[in-house]
Amino acid sequence: MLAGSNVVKVFLVGAGPGDPDLLTLKAARLLTNADVVLHDSLIGPAILALIHPAADIIDVGKRCGKISTSQAEICRLLVETALTGKRVVRLKGGDPTIFGRLTEEMEALRQAKITFEVVPGVTAASAAAAALQTSLTQRNVARTLHIVTGHGAERGLPVHNWAALAQAGGTLAIYMGSKYLPGLVTKLLAAGASAELPVVAVEWASLPEQQIIRTSLVKLPEVLAKADPNGPVLLLVGLALGSI
Repeated sequence: MLAGSNVVKVFLVGAGPGDPDLLTLKAARLLTNADVVLHDSLIGPAILALIHPAADIIDVGKRCGKISTSQAEICRLLVETALTGKRVVRLKGGDPTIFGRLTEEMEALRQAKITFEVVPGVTAASAAAAALQTSLTQRNVARTLHIVTGHGAERGLPVHNWAALAQAGGTLAIYMGSKYLPGLVTKLLAAGASAELPVVAVEWASLPEQQIIRTSLVKLPEVLAKADPNGPVLLLVGLALGSI
């Protein structure tokens, strides 16, 4: 149990892309010592197996198109369990600071006057680049990296500066882009991106079932539809992907 108002009660932890060997040492230690773990749906059994057998494990996952826990309910559970004084870990896929709804959960904890610590994790873009044995940035080829979401806050296409993304000349990493992929590609092409721009789609980055699909921007929707991935897909777009 934790005691004292100045003691960290909640750890907001990144679980990495899926391979348990890519967990940070701190994340692994926190899982073995936690009393309660609230985890995302994409956290695999190999990582969940590190949690102490006596701990309460609560699945608060959210998957597109499937029954899921609302963000408001996740925040409520997080505060409720923390107020019991137990060691609480909120386990998020990848890095919690990248498309992890971290802001809402930190705000809920702040409002409840509960202290917390954010523990970073390996994000999917890094895992995908490692799988491809390439670099997301390259001198004179890709001097910028843009990380964007592939869907809007509610539904439909996100609101981006498509011209800036299309003409940046760097690497574009698109998270959660499968559902609205044709629209994303249309926006980029209309904004001036080359139809032949290299694209790599990586499904289940870092895991044994990992699938790598190489194509061009204009062919991406058709190629990915034929591959029919059922797991999370990370899209990497840019000239840095052309030499692999």
